[in-house]
Formats: sequence, structure tokens, C-alpha cells
Amino acid sequence: MFASLSLIFRILLAWAAAIVVAGFVWSGFFHGMDEGPGWVFGLLALFVMVTALGSCIAHIRRVQHAAGRLDAATLSSRQRRQIEVPMDAGPAFALVEAAIAELPRVEDIESAPGSLQVRAYVRRVDPYNGRPPSRWNLPARLAIKRNSVLATVTPGQGTCSVTLLFEPDAGVWADLLAVDEGSNHENAEAVGRAITRRVAEQRRDEQAAAEQTATEKELSVAKLNLLHAQVEPHFLYNTLANAQVLTRTDPPRADQMLGHLIQYLRSSLPSVDESMSTLGVELERTQAYLEILKIRMGARLALQVDVPPALTSVPLPSMALQTLVENAIKHGLEPKPGGGTVWIIARAFEDHVTLTVADDGLGFGQGTSGTGIGLKNLRERLRLTCGERAGVAIVSNFPSGVAATITLPRDAREAIHAA
Repeated sequence: MFASLSLIFRILLAWAAAIVVAGFVWSGFFHGMDEGPGWVFGLLALFVMVTALGSCIAHIRRVQHAAGRLDAATLSSRQRRQIEVPMDAGPAFALVEAAIAELPRVEDIESAPGSLQVRAYVRRVDPYNGRPPSRWNLPARLAIKRNSVLATVTPGQGTCSVTLLFEPDAGVWADLLAVDEGSNHENAEAVGRAITRRVAEQRRDEQAAAEQTATEKELSVAKLNLLHAQVEPHFLYNTLANAQVLTRTDPPRADQMLGHLIQYLRSSLPSVDESMSTLGVELERTQAYLEILKIRMGARLALQVDVPPALTSVPLPSMALQTLVENAIKHGLEPKPGGGTVWIIARAFEDHVTLTVADDGLGFGQGTSGTGIGLKNLRERLRLTCGERAGVAIVSNFPSGVAATITLPRDAREAIHAA
């Protein structure tokens, strides 16, 4: 209540002083300095005072309805807001600029991305009918036609501070004679809500994207576990069946096969629930797997490995290497009468590492056909775990067979840790 009375008293006092000055001027022009300004001037003065009082009351009532309280801050025609935005300066500036551009009746937007400032002007209307101020509202009609908005973004460490100023488009003298009927308070609240809404939407989008990525990774791990569940029993059954036969016909080879099986299981079982491994671990498991197959296939399967020791620590999705080797044998070498060779080659380049599994089997269109699910899952797992630049390329090998190459970015380790 005190703030409301103080505002009314200040406005009426300023208009009273202006009327006294106008009275002296009126008397000098029309009646001489020795006479009063006359009854006509008195009626005009009374009308101005009543209009100023009505404008103050309308301003107070509108601010009370909009803000729910009355104090010096809400009743002021000049509003200031300080908002912390949890993002870098560039995105924060774009967000603030968009929020100001959404204000009704906004015009003359001046954007300066270099200095992180936005200035705009908002045309005033009669708050009760949406038109320009009434002809009887002299203080608002004669003094001020629009409000100004100034936003300044101050960068910080991963966050920004946004300072918003909402003022009448006039000098400080306007505060003595006119009120804005709550328009600047309304603009301040509107921009504040718009910024809060946009930040919340961005956070929801980021959270949804993170949840989607986590879900995709969990799905990738589930598919990998399913692959283990489908492949391991079949592989173990065949290996143990062969070992059983060899124990009667060739015990040394049976012992050798069981030794490779133990090595395979030792490197395979601890990581069955992990989506990521290393090239060294995957190579050890794959070599054990191939040694078992060499016992079964005999001279029909040869293996050549060319992997520099420095690359054994390169991150690699679990079972990725074995998936390519299994495809090479199943679709390329097993159907070929004389068998063939599997090459495993790793190379390091400036910004990426390649891992190639090649064979000299039947090649495209001549071997057994597959569903392609294994390669599809491998591509998706590479994208999720190593980034968009990781992938698998499959081409014909010369003079026969197929070559499948996994490309891993050099920063795959950092991307994995960040995820």
C-alpha cells in the first residue's frame, strides 16, 4: 500500500508542478502576470490531474493482477531481470534473441552477436482493448509510444548470465509524469518465461537423446549377449563332439583341441557382458577360435596375422573381429573344396585405424548366403560405441574372396569414455 500511495503522490506532485509552470505561462500570454490563469485553465488543470490519477490507479490495478503483489519493484516502469542460462554464450545468445522476437508487437530488433547484445522495441497498446492508448489517456498518449528491451549475455564457465532491461522508450523524466500500465513488467515476465521454457525444452531434448543413446547401447549389449547365447552352444557342441571322436582316433590332437577351447573360453567368458573390448583381447579369442577350426578343417584352413603390438590396445566392440572371421569361413572358405586362407591385418593412419579380415574363398555370389544381421548389428554397435566415423566396408578381394575392413577413429577411446 505504501508503494502505491508513494507512486500516486509522486506522479500527482510532478503534474502539479508542471501545471503551476503552465499557469504562469498561460497568464503571461492571455491575462498578464497580475491576473490568474482563469477558469478555463483551471478546468484543464483539473482534467489533467484526474487523468493522471486515473492512469496511476489503472497502472496499480493492472500490476496487482499481473504480479499478485504491489511493491516498488513491480510498480516501477523500468524492470530488470538477471537469469542464469546453463549453456555456452553462442547458444544462450540465440535463445535470448528468439525469446525476445516472440514478444507481441515487437519491432526494430537490433542484434549484435559479436557483443552479445540484443535491443528491441515493443509497441504499446491500450491493455484493455489491444489498440493504441485512448485519446483521453494523455500521459500515455503524449509521452510514450513504445517500450525498449535490452538483453546482454555475459559468458561464464559452461554457463551464461543474461541481463534484461525493460524500459519506456523515453528519458528518465517520463517516470515523473507517466506510468506504463504494467507493460514493462508484462514484457519482463513474458521474456523470462520464454527463456525458461526454451532452456527446459533443450534440457528435455538432451535428456531424451541421452536416454535414447543409453537404450540403444543396452540394446546393443543385449543383441551381443543373444549372439553369444546362439553361437556359443553350437560352437561348443561341435568342438566337444570333434574332441570326443579324436580322443579315440588321435588323442594328441584331441588334447590340442581341448587346450585351444580352454584358451578360447578363458578370453571369452569374462567379457560376455561387456560391449567393449580391445583389439588384443579380441585377437587372442579369435586365434583360439581359429586354432580349433584348423584342427577340424585341417590343411583347408590357413591363418596369417599382421597386427602391430602398438595397436593391441585399440578399443573394439566385443565379438567384432570374430564376427568377420566367422563370416569369412562360413561363406567363403568352408564351401570352397580346397579351403583357403584368412588374413587379419591392422594398420594405423594419422586419424584412424583399420582392421581388415580377408579371405580367398568363393567371394560374392558364389558362397553360402546369409541374413546380414550380424554385419548390421556390428555397424550399429560401432556407431554407438565409437562414433559416427566408425564403420565397416566390404569389398571383393583379389584374385578371389572378400575383404571386410573396420575403420575406427583415433579418438575412439575418448568418445567411449565420454559416452
